[in-house]
Amino acid sequence: QVQLVESGGGLVQAGGSLRLSCAPSGRTLSNYAMGWFRQAPGKEREFVADISRTGGYTYYGDSVKGRFTVSRDNVKNTVYLQMNSLKPEDTAVYYCAARLWTLDRSGTYIDYWGKGTLVTVSS
Repeated sequence: QVQLVESGGGLVQAGGSLRLSCAPSGRTLSNYAMGWFRQAPGKEREFVADISRTGGYTYYGDSVKGRFTVSRDNVKNTVYLQMNSLKPEDTAVYYCAARLWTLDRSGTYIDYWGKGTLVTVSS
């Protein structure tokens, strides 16, 4: 059984930066596309970013484009989300996700989810 474990969340002021990490336990995820979703209180889950198996292709949601960067290190078996120029509206629980071959950006067809890490951006 694979477990995805996120870390790096916390409280930051608007304009600041955070880096989230996601590491699986139980297996390597080099054959999996990886991604990040978020869910703010009272709102639906939102796609944030994803990255292909080799890291050669990335895609971002419109609300984070130009501010967030997704990357992966298949040797360390870890995926990262660098978040810069954070805004209060980025406040949410951020979830790491994995799907074999390609990520489903609707979040419907995901093989593994993490439990989430809370990011709070104060104004």
